[in-house]
Amino acid sequence: MKFVDEATIRVEAGDGGNGCVSFRREKYIPKGGPDGGDGGDGGSVWLIGDSGLNTLVDFRHQRRHRAERGQNGMGRQMTGRKGQDLLIPVPVGTRVIDADTEELVGEVLGHGQRLLVAEGGKHGLGNIHFKSSTNRAPRQSTPGTPGERRNLLLELIVLADVGLLGLPNAGKSSLIAALSSARPRVADYPFTTLYPNLGVVGAGSDRSFVIADIPGVIQGAAEGAGLGLQFLKHLSRTRLLLHLVDIAPMDERVDPAEQVREIVAELEKYDPALAQRERWLVLSKADLLDAESLEQARRRLVEALDWQGPVFAVSSVTRQGLQALEDAVVAHLHARRAEQKAEAPEQEDQKPYDPTRA
Repeated sequence: MKFVDEATIRVEAGDGGNGCVSFRREKYIPKGGPDGGDGGDGGSVWLIGDSGLNTLVDFRHQRRHRAERGQNGMGRQMTGRKGQDLLIPVPVGTRVIDADTEELVGEVLGHGQRLLVAEGGKHGLGNIHFKSSTNRAPRQSTPGTPGERRNLLLELIVLADVGLLGLPNAGKSSLIAALSSARPRVADYPFTTLYPNLGVVGAGSDRSFVIADIPGVIQGAAEGAGLGLQFLKHLSRTRLLLHLVDIAPMDERVDPAEQVREIVAELEKYDPALAQRERWLVLSKADLLDAESLEQARRRLVEALDWQGPVFAVSSVTRQGLQALEDAVVAHLHARRAEQKAEAPEQEDQKPYDPTRA
């Protein structure tokens, strides 16, 4: 199935049903009075998270979604039926933006979570509401109000704990394949990865984490070059970035430190907050160097970058350093989750999810 992470749709909530003008007509009751009922409310449009979906490709074919209109009121004080709500399944991780105002409508982050994106119209009133001592035969009623109509931009942002960052052919796909059961496309040429890949690393609830491999970022990505800019948003929800750099490039003129600086510059142009996200340096293809040459290359890179964070040397082919990297990531994520759990009660603005909040 083709991976699609953006789609524009139009949602139309149902209009409210009109109120009814009616008078009671029964034998021997010549002046029965008004008995027009109210209309029904229009149906609303909701997005609902579905963990079984992983792409927005279906919305490329069906772009218009409309909820049911409320039924008009009837005589004998009968209220019209409410229009049925429309539930639209979307992948977990979908961000919803109003395409006309660019306002963030909300995000669907859990299976079964519902997000109201278009509210149904309110019902009209029948003439029974307008009777009074001076107006015994009212012929007034009110129409139902129109339902909301919106153009929405849906953005799928994959939910991952760890994101892989690096130039094309830095070894990101090989790393995710070595750490998890994911099988991304791997080849000896740039831009092998054309869409994000997700893999689950480890076993057991305490050691598992989700890792995301996105297409390589190149110089000029923030201005639209390559595929990196299109998919950098998928790193926005990660807790940790692993910055892969080829420590043994085939072209000896290539400077690994300069490659790292290029990626950091593109991150800062795209989103300064993402550039400040915690980032570890991972030296890939370590099996191509002997121990002494690897240590010298690592030292040169650290000194050139004035790097203060963790540094790991790994090989996806020989599995050198992979267990140490996995253990460090698990420990880091475990500590982060514990910190967030401890801070949660102190956050006064933290509220339970309200499905009626758009």
